Amino acid sequence: MLRFICFLIIIITYNSLAIAMEKKPYHHLSNGTFRNPEGSPIRSKDVKFSYRQFTKEKKKIDLTVPKDHVVDKETVLQDLNKYKNEDYIAWIGHATFLIKLGNTTIITDPVFSKNAGPLIFGADRFTKPALNLDEIPKTDLFLLTHNHYDHQDMNTIRRFPYKDSKVLVPLKLGKYFTKNRFKDVNEMDWYDEIKINKDLKVTLLPAVHWSKRSLTDTNKTLWGNFLIEYNGKKILFACDTGVGQIYKDLGSKYGPIDISFINIGAYNFYPMMPTKDKSTFHTNPEEALSIGRDLKSKKVIGMHWGTFVLSLEPIMEPSTRFKNNAENYGFDKDDAVLFKIGQISSLNDIIK
Repeated sequence: MLRFICFLIIIITYNSLAIAMEKKPYHHLSNGTFRNPEGSPIRSKDVKFSYRQFTKEKKKIDLTVPKDHVVDKETVLQDLNKYKNEDYIAWIGHATFLIKLGNTTIITDPVFSKNAGPLIFGADRFTKPALNLDEIPKTDLFLLTHNHYDHQDMNTIRRFPYKDSKVLVPLKLGKYFTKNRFKDVNEMDWYDEIKINKDLKVTLLPAVHWSKRSLTDTNKTLWGNFLIEYNGKKILFACDTGVGQIYKDLGSKYGPIDISFINIGAYNFYPMMPTKDKSTFHTNPEEALSIGRDLKSKKVIGMHWGTFVLSLEPIMEPSTRFKNNAENYGFDKDDAVLFKIGQISSLNDIIK
């Protein structure tokens, strides 16, 4: 009798777990980790990254930065004052932007450290941030797309001057902020919405990427794109992402998008990876434009380039390919938007 009761308990427990798993979204796995949207590309198991080989190949890259790639600090500070009463976008570098919408100033994936990695390791910057951390204007909203070192910079998070900013992060990333005395931290799953004020709403949407900060935490935290809706305008700020069917789905549901920020750099890992100019989880410039098209974007801002050497393409190649291929994907050249580091532009001037 005891064996029969134990057997029944096991069966009931198993069925309960199975039912619970059926209710979980596709991107939630039973071991507590996450995966990309259904139908997303999968990285080949044949890929064997060699840090030694990467370091050797990286030395061949010309790090000469054109003078017109960076706005001088004095001009940046003057422009901040010039645009303080307008909606604007400012590029600090890499995936760090200031986006002012009404009375809300947003900062995205802020990285102000000299390198993207733990301690002294990781990719070094070859262009400085447009502003020092203590020079940025008061922020109200802090958006973090995922936990990679070139996006989640713990040194910046610890020293961030505006700990009263509302923080929006994908699932399981909140602890990095609460332990550093941020007061309003909100974890989000895909398709969660948060109303910031009467004019501003933010939704976390799926991306084709992954997460990892150590040898043992692969995909234990979520990643995602942020859709910002403001006074009838839609702005999508992409997580690092590869291509995928999900973007056509998102375009159908949320498009048209007025402005999409999409990564255009960190795509060439050949010869460590079998195909040149192709990375599963980082779009090249042409793929970024194709995602913009899938999202029904009116303008695409190329980001995630011109700051760190994360891959082996020439440092200015992403911008050239992005502009030169815009018309092949249904955009006018002016619709493929590139900023200089430190450039501040009126939102209305970008959208017009």
